Amino acid sequence: MAMNLRQIEMFRAVMATGSISGAARLLSVSQPAISRLLSYTEDRLGLTLFERVKGRVQPTPEARLLFAEVEQVHQGVTRVNEMAEELRRGSAGSVRLLASPSVGHMLVPKAIARFRQSHPDVRVEFEILTLTDLIARIASHRADLAITSMAVDDASVKAEQLAEGRLRVIFPEGHPLGANRVLKLADLVPYPMIGYGSQTPYGMIVNRALSAAPKPIRFNAQVRFTPNACCLVQAGGGIAIVDEFVLLDNAWPNIRSRPLVPKTTTRPHLLSSRIEPLSRVARSFVRDLREMVPTPPDSAALD
Repeated sequence: MAMNLRQIEMFRAVMATGSISGAARLLSVSQPAISRLLSYTEDRLGLTLFERVKGRVQPTPEARLLFAEVEQVHQGVTRVNEMAEELRRGSAGSVRLLASPSVGHMLVPKAIARFRQSHPDVRVEFEILTLTDLIARIASHRADLAITSMAVDDASVKAEQLAEGRLRVIFPEGHPLGANRVLKLADLVPYPMIGYGSQTPYGMIVNRALSAAPKPIRFNAQVRFTPNACCLVQAGGGIAIVDEFVLLDNAWPNIRSRPLVPKTTTRPHLLSSRIEPLSRVARSFVRDLREMVPTPPDSAALD
């Protein structure tokens, strides 16, 4: 037998309060009603959910495992009720956004700020995740849109290129590399670098770009995300390679950058569900985001 929402609500209340009386107060019903429904639920499930000990209830191991799933159902029901309330108030709904760290540091927050100017009543949920988690969330319909910092080739989601940027070498202000207009791989050899994990998507891009260096590149630190590399460089901890999107709007005042040659590009993508169409508010956000995508700089441009 499957538990219905009334039984789930009762079970969660008993787990949360630790007693029949507490669950009754929480749900504004009588104690006998909770007891009867609990006994009925246990009987139909064929499981003992609680041991009765001196007037209190003690969850069984099976109840604790079940509770983890019940919490997910409860969160879903809560979200449904929140949406119903938003619609009742006449507000424009919500949009759930995800981003990888590079584009999530400046580009997406700027787009959110612009979007909220014309959609002040829209509820915006924004989270930064790894590429693998972004894809999983979109594929399982737990988010509306994801913005990645690089190309995505995954059959479980719809992916659309948003822009094209290039890799840049970053270094602290006053560093000798600032004398160059562009930086070749040979220019980097004398300086130890901040790298990325070799198995991470960004690590593979950077390592591929560095593979043609005339001599091995030395690494003195390793991080996972480009904003972490920027923090280290700004603090004087070395040089690194990042994409131009994490450098928008002079986000790191003590950092200088130069284009890396040969030119190596990154391609931010928009991810969405292959099955469910985007809502009206999600499409509005995409329009604002596209208008904010910067034009890639000329290969010889200075900061």
